[in-house]
Amino acid sequence: MLWWFTGLAELTMFVQVVFGVILVNRYDFEFPRFHAFYGFVGMIAIAIIYSYRFQMKHRLYLLYGLGGLFVMGLGLRALQLGTVP
Repeated sequence: MLWWFTGLAELTMFVQVVFGVILVNRYDFEFPRFHAFYGFVGMIAIAIIYSYRFQMKHRLYLLYGLGGLFVMGLGLRALQLGTVP
């Protein structure tokens, strides 16, 4: 059951980045430079974590636990940079 929430959290990161790209391209929104950088790094990190799921099957909880903490840190950093004037 917990894996559904993990997948939902990872999918949410992808949706936020896609919506951000749409807003910037269609409506010319401006944002801090590193805000978008952390979003794309988060997407890449999720893809790397997902790609290692078979190699680290014996330590799957460790992989997703530490990977989730890393992605959470990226999200918090992007949020912090996005709200500073």
